[in-house]
Order: sequence, then structure tokens, then C-alpha cells
Amino acid sequence: MSSFRSEPILWIHIAGLATLPIFLPLCLLFLAVGDRSLPTWLELLIVAAIGILPLLWMQLRRPFYTFALLGVALKPEILSEPQRKILCLVNTKLNRLLAVFGAVLSVLILLLLSQATPLVANIARLLPQWRGLALLLAGLFFLASNLFLQIPLSVAGVLVTKETEFAALEPLSLEKIKQDFTILGVRVDQILPQLTGKVKTEE
Repeated sequence: MSSFRSEPILWIHIAGLATLPIFLPLCLLFLAVGDRSLPTWLELLIVAAIGILPLLWMQLRRPFYTFALLGVALKPEILSEPQRKILCLVNTKLNRLLAVFGAVLSVLILLLLSQATPLVANIARLLPQWRGLALLLAGLFFLASNLFLQIPLSVAGVLVTKETEFAALEPLSLEKIKQDFTILGVRVDQILPQLTGKVKTEE
């Protein structure tokens, strides 16, 4: 019997960390655009509110549905028993603590980005110097970076579970999945056969 850690979509979410070197520099660039018309702390608060709070609220109240990827999501009713057990591990106290840790880490990263804006000042001057729009874009790119931080953290909480603990779990019911998780994207029967780890049953 294969380990639950062999579920491919878990590792795809972990690989999402590789997008941080894309989104964080873009956030940095737009933080450097235009002249500041507001106190620095207030601008950072605006960017943090856009980039951190929505995802933190989601992860604390109704965590991201693990079996979703690039705008599509596996229909909850077709999940296998191991997949429904994995969802049990996503909505736990440990994962809420990881979500808070991710939010605190993101605040620290934002502070570092703010201090690094002089490094990209010359590039930022080439862009339209609309400070309000730049802050909005900085917030949106920061939101994207936080999405690809929070989801891997959630998956990491699953991967540290012992096999014996996983075997003892009761699969999450369909009703609880729909009630307790934020399911984003078009619901489909497959997200590429090689990514689902799901064996079709015979008709």
C-alpha cells in the first residue's frame, strides 16, 4: 500500500514555493514606484492588509481545499478515502498555527522589502509614477506570494504526520468537506490523470 505522502498534488503545492522569487521582486518593484504621500507604516499596513489578511482569514476559518490547482478543483464526491483523510489533516490546530506563523513571516518579509526599495529605484523610475496604483499592485503581488507560502505550509503540516496516525484517521465526510473548506476553481473529475493519484473504478 502506497504512502499518503505519494499523493502528487501535495508535492505540486510544495513546489509552489518556487514562485516566491517571482512575486516578491515584483512587490518590491511597485513599493519603489512614485513618491510617498502617506506615512511609511500606513502604506505597509495597506499592502499587508491586501496581501495577508484575506488568506489568513481563509486558512483560519475555511482552509484552502488541497485538491485544487490552477483554477480547477477535484469534485469532493470523487475523492478517494486517503484523499479525504488528507483533508482531515489540513483543518487542524497545527495548520492554524502554521497559518499564523506564515502571516508573521510575511510581515517580516514585507518590512525587508520596504527597506530594499532603494535597490530597485532606478528601474522603478521607468514605470508610471502613480503611487496609489503601485501600492495596489504591490499588495496584489504580495497576496500572490502569500498564497504560495500559506498552501505549502498547510501541506507541510500534512507531510509531517506519522503513517500510523494517518491510518487511524476517519475520512472526512462529503458534507464536512463542502462546509469546512474553501473550494476555488471549476469542479472537475480529473486534474490530469498523472496528478490525481486516483484509480478509476470499473463501471
